Amino acid sequence: MSQPPLYPEIGVVALVPDRWTPQWQPRHFVLSRLAAYFSVVWVNYPHGWRKTLSALRERGATDYPPCPPGLQIYRPEPWLPLVGRPQWLGEFTSRQRLLRACRLLRARGCRKIVVYIWRPEFARALKQLPWDLSVYHVDDEYSFSSTETAISAEELALLQSAGQVFIHSPALLEKKGRFNRNTEFVPNGVEYQAYATPLEEPDDLRRISHPRIGYVGHLKQMLDWKLLQELSATHPQWSFVFVGPTSPHPAIALALEQMAGRPNVYFLGAKKTEELGAYPQHFDACIMPYKVDDYTRYIYPLKMHEYLASGRPVVSAPIRSVREFEHVIGIANTPGEWSSALERALSAEENTPQAFASRRDVARQHDWDALVHRIARTIKERLHPDLASSRARDSHSVSLSAPLL
Repeated sequence: MSQPPLYPEIGVVALVPDRWTPQWQPRHFVLSRLAAYFSVVWVNYPHGWRKTLSALRERGATDYPPCPPGLQIYRPEPWLPLVGRPQWLGEFTSRQRLLRACRLLRARGCRKIVVYIWRPEFARALKQLPWDLSVYHVDDEYSFSSTETAISAEELALLQSAGQVFIHSPALLEKKGRFNRNTEFVPNGVEYQAYATPLEEPDDLRRISHPRIGYVGHLKQMLDWKLLQELSATHPQWSFVFVGPTSPHPAIALALEQMAGRPNVYFLGAKKTEELGAYPQHFDACIMPYKVDDYTRYIYPLKMHEYLASGRPVVSAPIRSVREFEHVIGIANTPGEWSSALERALSAEENTPQAFASRRDVARQHDWDALVHRIARTIKERLHPDLASSRARDSHSVSLSAPLL
């Protein structure tokens, strides 16, 4: 029998922009661990009304990834789709989905409800059901614009009204952290053991020659494909390996096609989250080749601490969130700087046991278990201010090894 959450009287309704799938984002890591403290209902993003038939078929699917104890997936009924117009119908279906999610928590004995919002679009939920605490977790610049934009009125209102705000990057904290006194910086983390524990070389890497310059993550427009094209052409002696799904976009289609035709470039496709830890360990250098613009200045790459946990050398574009880690990450901007930084990453000096240990030490400090412990503690204290003095007791009664998938 699974162990109940530490605070079973507290239930969390998590409003997320996607469904529970094998490819994890920061919200998956946070909420799966938060379920060690509270009962959590992950509300799958609903289908649009035009996809009602496909939603019916999907409800019969049995290939959903397993959930950790304490976390439950609410898959909205096909007759409660996402509706834009008429407004009254959209409000009705939205409220019904929320009430059903809350009933799952009430059935588990939860007496206090936390509405945990991951995008501004879910702000209307705060007017649609009773709750005891609202949380807004900012894990991106939701304009997704490469040029600076003002905070939308919708998001500003949410920042000001939420009971608690968590922000995941330094630049976002500077931009959005001044509107609510209950704001806390919580960066992205890493499943440290999953990336630091030695793993067997994946089969699809065995055929690829060293040195391997590797990237793990979505292949998307924010990467500097012009740079990657030049580096792979300039250094035919290096193997450039990309692990992750492709985000379809016309702007990168030609670059992907041209690079796929080169003998030293390898696209290995999407992997399940539990498979990813092996890849950085068998790269010779890990890269974060982002464009430097007004969007990437706000990101905090999930892969940063995953790379560091592997111990392997890392080279990154000079984005804002990487700057404080320059002592363990090589920084490069121009193609010439990238070539020099990668040559250094491949050198004996950067591949000593001491260098590996220093990178892993940084990653260990950003283990998801410790970060989510902070989030859980903050939520508990916002609900029960009188329990603030119990921090020391909780740090001993809760293992920082929350259940993993």
